[in-house]
Amino acid sequence: MNTTHLDLTLHWSGYMALLLFACAYFLAMVEEVTELRKSKPMVFAASLIWLGIAGVYASHGMTEQVGTAFRASLEGYAELFLFIMVSMTYLNAMEDRSVFERLRVWLLSKNFSYRQLFWITGIQAFFISSVCNNLTTALLMGSVIMAMGKDLPRFVMLACINVVVASNAGGSFSPFGDITTLLVWQKGVVPFADFFSLLIPAILNFAIPAAIMHFWIPAEKPAAVEESQPMKRGGFIIIALFALTIITSACFENFFHLPPAAGMMMGLTYLQFFSYYLQKNPPKGVLTKPIKIDYFGPMKYMNQPDWQQQTEEEIDESFDVFHKVANLEWDTLLFFYGVMVAVGGLSFIGYLTVISAHLYNGVDPSIANILVGVASAFIDNGTIMLAVLTMHPDISQGQWLLVTLTAGVGGSLLAVGSAAGVGLMGQAKGIYTFASHLKWSPVIALGYIGSIVAHFLINGRYF
Repeated sequence: MNTTHLDLTLHWSGYMALLLFACAYFLAMVEEVTELRKSKPMVFAASLIWLGIAGVYASHGMTEQVGTAFRASLEGYAELFLFIMVSMTYLNAMEDRSVFERLRVWLLSKNFSYRQLFWITGIQAFFISSVCNNLTTALLMGSVIMAMGKDLPRFVMLACINVVVASNAGGSFSPFGDITTLLVWQKGVVPFADFFSLLIPAILNFAIPAAIMHFWIPAEKPAAVEESQPMKRGGFIIIALFALTIITSACFENFFHLPPAAGMMMGLTYLQFFSYYLQKNPPKGVLTKPIKIDYFGPMKYMNQPDWQQQTEEEIDESFDVFHKVANLEWDTLLFFYGVMVAVGGLSFIGYLTVISAHLYNGVDPSIANILVGVASAFIDNGTIMLAVLTMHPDISQGQWLLVTLTAGVGGSLLAVGSAAGVGLMGQAKGIYTFASHLKWSPVIALGYIGSIVAHFLINGRYF
C-alpha cells in the first residue's frame, strides 16, 4: 500500500462519497420542485465526503495528507470565488446605474422582434465569451434578457439556454476564453494560434441548436418603447472600469503568471475608488446626507431650505460597493464551493484517475474524448480537463484539440454542467431551471455532434 496516499475507490468511504455526491446533485436538479436551495445539500455532501476521508486517514496516522489535499481544493475554489464575486459586483453596480435598462430600451426602440433579440443576445454572448469567461458573459447577457423579456417567460427561458450554449462555445476556441483552453494552453500541448482552428466547430455548436429553438420563439415584437432611459451618473465609467478589470485579469495571468483572481481583485479597487468619488462629489445642489437636528420641534436639515426636496435618484450616497457585494447570488457561490470541494474529494479518493485510465487505455482516443465532453455535463470541465492533462495520454494534437472542444462545450448539455448555466439558474430563478434546460438537451446534443464532425472534417491535418 502506498504510504503517502490511500486508494479508497473500493473502500466504504469511497462508496459513501459517490452516494452523497449523487444525492446532492439530484437535489440540486429538482430545486424548483423541492424549493430547497441547491447550495444546502451540495455543501453538506462535500463536508461529509471529506469527513469520511479524514476519518480513514486519521486511523492510519496520515492526517497531514488530508489537510494538504483539502487546502488544494479550497485554494481552487477561493480563486473562483474571488473572480465571480468581482464579476457579480460589477454587474450589480451596472444594474444600479441603469445600464441594462438603458440597453433594453435601446434594443426595444429599434423595433426588433423577439426572434431577432434571441439571435442578437446569442451572438453577443458567443464573441464576448472568447475574451471574457463564460460565467461573466452569461450573467451580463442574462441581465439584458431578463429586462427585455420580463413580460414573456418563454423568451427568457429559451434565450437563457441560447446564451449558455453560446457562452460555452465562444470560450472553446480562444486560449483565454475558458478554464479548459487556459489549462491546455499553459500545459503547452496546443500552440496559441492552433486554438482558433476550433472557431467553425464552435460556431456550429452554437448555431445548430439556436436555429432549431428559433422556431419556438414567439414571432411577435415586444411592446415598443418610445421614452429614453438615461443612465444614472457614472454608468459609462463603470462599464469602462469593468473592461479594464478584465484586461487587468488577463495581463496578470498571461504576463505575470499570477492567478486571474488577483487581477480581478485589483479591478475591484477601481470600482471602490469610483464609489468613493461618487459619494464625495454629488451633483451640484444635492446634499449627500441630510443632517437631522432634533431640538424638540419640527425636523430641520442643515444647509438645506425647507422647500428643497431630495429624490432617491439624486442621492449617490446609496452607491456603495459593499452593498453590491451583499446583494450577490450567494446560493450560487456556495453551490460552487460544494461542487469543487466534493469533486476534489472524489479525485483524492482516486475515482477520476480510475476513470481517466480506463478511458485512454481501453478505448479509441476519439471516443474517449467525446465521452470526456459528456462527462463535463455532470462534473466541472476544468476538473475533467485537469485530470486528462495529469494523465497526459499519448494522443495527437488533433485529439488534444478535440478534448479541448468537447470539454468546453459539453457542459452545455445540462444546466449544471457549466458555470454559465449555474449562474443563470440563480439569476433567472423559476424561469430558467434545470428541468427547462433538460427539455432542450437533445437539440443541444445535435450541436455537440455537429461541432465534432466539423472538427474532423476541417482539422484533419492535426490527426
